Amino acid sequence: MSDGVFPESFLWGAATAAYQIEGGAAEGGRGPSIWDTFSHTPGRVLAGDTGDVAADHYHRFREDVALIGKLGLGAYRFSTAWPRVQPGGRGPANAEGLAFYDALVDELLGAGIEPVLTLYHWDLPQELEDAGGWGARDTSYRFAEYAAIVAERFGDRVKQWTTLNEPFCSSFLGYASGVHAPGRHEPEVALRAAHHLLLGHGLALRALRESLPEHAQVSITLNATEFRALTDSPEDRDAQRRVDAIQNRVFLDPLFRGAYPEDLIRDTAAVTDWSFVEPGDLELISAPIDQLGINFYNPSLVAAPLPPGVETGPGDDGHGASEFSPWVGSEDAVRFARQDGERTAMGWVVDPSGLYDLLLRVNTEYGPIPMAVTENGAAFEDAVGPDGEVDDPRRIAYLQAHIAAVRDALAAGVDMRGYFVWSLLDNFEWSYGYSKRFGIVRVDFATGKRVVKASGHWYRRIVEGNGSGL
Repeated sequence: MSDGVFPESFLWGAATAAYQIEGGAAEGGRGPSIWDTFSHTPGRVLAGDTGDVAADHYHRFREDVALIGKLGLGAYRFSTAWPRVQPGGRGPANAEGLAFYDALVDELLGAGIEPVLTLYHWDLPQELEDAGGWGARDTSYRFAEYAAIVAERFGDRVKQWTTLNEPFCSSFLGYASGVHAPGRHEPEVALRAAHHLLLGHGLALRALRESLPEHAQVSITLNATEFRALTDSPEDRDAQRRVDAIQNRVFLDPLFRGAYPEDLIRDTAAVTDWSFVEPGDLELISAPIDQLGINFYNPSLVAAPLPPGVETGPGDDGHGASEFSPWVGSEDAVRFARQDGERTAMGWVVDPSGLYDLLLRVNTEYGPIPMAVTENGAAFEDAVGPDGEVDDPRRIAYLQAHIAAVRDALAAGVDMRGYFVWSLLDNFEWSYGYSKRFGIVRVDFATGKRVVKASGHWYRRIVEGNGSGL
């Protein structure tokens, strides 16, 4: 251990995603993504908001890197936009797109900040979606080609790589519930997409290993969730098992055990025979990775059926309201109970014990494996004071409790390598548009002005002390 609470090598950072902050949607040779199409479709995003300009990071990245430096952060997790690198998702790279990320990476390194690069944070090129999207096996191979292009360009400077961010959202929210792009409601395609995302990870992992130096670290990030049963009844426990299979084990088991869960295959037998899994796929998918990223916001409380008097409602599963369910094969077998306690502006309960329990569970059942919390944060109704500053004590309390949970997991034997607050900047929050603010830096979307919130100043002190003062 260092003088602080965490190891000397522990990475403190902040995270963003390309479509949520970059803007410049039609600049620099960038092609359209599924999120451009989705956000421009009436009724898909609150208030008709789009990511066309977002936080204008495309033009302000040097200012943003300077902010990261002032916050004292050692690392910055960002994503490259596939349609900025390959506008149609195939073929030669777009020189202007690569030049943008060249400048960003060099700016980070010049400021002493470790670039942590995510290849895919949901912005599939629209041309590939038109050809079947993640429901088409070919997309996995196109993704590996894109990964090779990015690795060849940045492998000399970027040491930390992530293939996919939250494939659950890309597959089940994109192709089943439809609350995310591309907004489809096809349960069988959602399962097929989950597999093709994992296959894309495996193929990209192979391409990265072939291109990157030996010291490079490659990971995948999952939004694994701590699911808790409302009671110990067999019915509630079965509901817990079902959603755990769809959100957690559908990814963890192939990655770390080389097989899909048998109970998931039974649960979804009426939807698919899983014939899209071809010989050799699971060997690719289960190739060793260097680290697992975990994104965590809140635990979920599951029951089946809900007893009388227990509150429920749209969105209690944490994924947004839709008449279509993401819980493929278990649509009518699970319900989500409302949890007691403080809630964020997203309606998510604040319960850091969920993060601690999840980290220990994953490490026990699938590890030991090095892990990092690659996203964790909260949206609140931030108010700008008369002095132009933003006092956000509820976000500070949220972050403090969750960083303490990471500390406790480390003390319990989990090999924790880093923590990345979500998010550096207020941004385009997917189907919620600009109505939800997660940033530790406030963005005035009309002017682009940045103001570090009280939580940002607090986080800087925690980073400076390497976790002391929690």
